[in-house]
Amino acid sequence: MLRAMMQWEKLLSPARLGQAREERFEPQRSPFQRDYDRIVFSSAFRRLQDKTQVFPLAQSDYVRTRLTHSLEASCVGRSLGTAVGAHIVEHYRLSRVHSSDIGAAVAAACLAHDIGNPPFGHSGEDAIRYWFENSKVAKKLHAELKQNPAHFHDFERFEGNAQGFRILARLQMPDRRGGFQLTCVTLGAFAKYPGRSFPKREVGDQRASTKKFSFFEAEADLFAEVADRTGLIPGGSGWRRHPLAFLVEAADDICYRLVDFEDGVRLGLIGFQEACDAYGEVIDNPRLMGNAGQIHGEQERIEFLRAVAIGKVIEQVEAVFLAQEEAILAGEFDRSLIGCTAAAGPWEAIVRRSATRLYAHPRGLEIEAAGYEVIGGLLDLFVEAVEALAAEGKKDLSPRWRNLLPLVPEAFIGPGRIPAPDAYTRLLRICDYVSGMTDSFAVSLYKKLRGISLPGQ
Repeated sequence: MLRAMMQWEKLLSPARLGQAREERFEPQRSPFQRDYDRIVFSSAFRRLQDKTQVFPLAQSDYVRTRLTHSLEASCVGRSLGTAVGAHIVEHYRLSRVHSSDIGAAVAAACLAHDIGNPPFGHSGEDAIRYWFENSKVAKKLHAELKQNPAHFHDFERFEGNAQGFRILARLQMPDRRGGFQLTCVTLGAFAKYPGRSFPKREVGDQRASTKKFSFFEAEADLFAEVADRTGLIPGGSGWRRHPLAFLVEAADDICYRLVDFEDGVRLGLIGFQEACDAYGEVIDNPRLMGNAGQIHGEQERIEFLRAVAIGKVIEQVEAVFLAQEEAILAGEFDRSLIGCTAAAGPWEAIVRRSATRLYAHPRGLEIEAAGYEVIGGLLDLFVEAVEALAAEGKKDLSPRWRNLLPLVPEAFIGPGRIPAPDAYTRLLRICDYVSGMTDSFAVSLYKKLRGISLPGQ
């Protein structure tokens, strides 16, 4: 029996989600470069400038936000995609695709990879899950949502990756099918976890692509179109990864670990020599370390070592991808590329240091803990108000909800400010509103609605 294999010709098709015709490749501006530009100019991308990367509500203007992290990841992704693309184009004799087109597709997917993150980083996702499981307001909706297990698990396991796909494929430009109508290549590369929230993965499943999920049930048909038009292999509760998703994951990991570590030095949480030694183990090149020793400024030396370490890991990731390409195309390889490189050991050492010194810092933990109150409090207020509107109608609303509901934009209630008839859609829309907030706006709005501060004071 022949094993199923994904085909690069179809994997790199410029078909756009929601459009019947494929877009032509033009030398001056490829479809994937257009994807990149659409994302850059979107309101959802701009809001990443005030969303957490390392520290929530950081007081230093040096510390990276989700916006700068996403831009840096896109640069690393472009390098990885172009390097791998050169081999793919030559080996498969692809006439209409250039290696830079593949780099642009990976860069666009990297640019959008965190676009669905709620306020307060990954703890914001945990806060939404915690609210759904424990809030009295949320529990009133459980019985209806459980009629479709996938609806229930979409919130029980709320996932920023799925929210990101929802933003790209529905919420931006909502009046047309496919939303932004990005290419299916970019959307496939974006989806590191191309499956549903339900059923949960089995105990013992160690595949990288099943840790999380990439689309809510509301967007299942849209993702199925992406999978069909790029020729992804079905498997489990979804599909096998698009091969370029491995490069997006690697670019994110490189920036998430090596660059966050640099921020730790700047903030005084990681010692200068400790960072030099850690980067040196990744670089593993005495000549380059000697060059670094000639740089006198500590900040400049750390920046040099970080840049060299990134370059080293990019080379190793490219080599692993090409060595595993056949297994990737067959959907049989499902691991982190970085975990298979020579730098895996030093990499894990940096991960452990970051976990104990950066991400567990008391100030960050205090703000993240407060984020549970902020996100949970906003969800309680807005969900209860919309549920009251759905049950009672505008005429019979209490004065409290009549005053609160005008603060919610129409898009997050429903056309004509009429709530959807089903709890799933109503809750999705309010989660769209709250998860789309920036850190500062969420805190400010929460304080005003709870009477902690008043406008003008």
